[in-house]
Amino acid sequence: MLRCFIVCLTVMVVGMDAADAQSRRQIDATPFSHAPCSVLDGQPCTPSFCSVFNDGPCIPEIDYPYGQNLQLTIETVPPQDQAAKYRKPDHDLDTIGDLFAALRSCWSPPPADIARPGMQMSVRFSFKRSGEIIAAPRVTYATAGAPADTRAAYLKAINASLQACQPLKFTGGLGGALAGRPIAIRYVDNRDSAKQAEKP
Repeated sequence: MLRCFIVCLTVMVVGMDAADAQSRRQIDATPFSHAPCSVLDGQPCTPSFCSVFNDGPCIPEIDYPYGQNLQLTIETVPPQDQAAKYRKPDHDLDTIGDLFAALRSCWSPPPADIARPGMQMSVRFSFKRSGEIIAAPRVTYATAGAPADTRAAYLKAINASLQACQPLKFTGGLGGALAGRPIAIRYVDNRDSAKQAEKP
């Protein structure tokens, strides 16, 4: 009788362990789900990874704002709720957010008389550890159909704006992290040309 009870109990425990293991193997496909995972799981957890030095299961975290390519958009007329992001920091740049604010504050668009409504141009470049640009920014996109002189005017304004900001004052940590890393900036001229034409 006791032997039968022990066998039944063992079968129940094994069955529960198998069901539990099966449920743990399923990956929650919901984007950015924060489901705990372990390095001992049969598959990696999504979307991050765990370390063998973690004390227990880790919770996957995502670096939401930034990827391998640092990308930002700079508008000529910033939205009112984002005005703070266009103010140059009054200290050495220590974070990516500080860098982006400094780059936004540098932007000086072409004069209104040669501006093109809705013009967009993207450039790509990298910084040295010292805060200087390694080489001239390379154009990766310009609004389709924009005349050559308009593209040249915007590229000249972009180069002049970046040159006026150099060298940016990085902290040692940020300078080391940014050195040689590609940065892509999309400039958007969202000025209203109709309103500008009305001005005396």
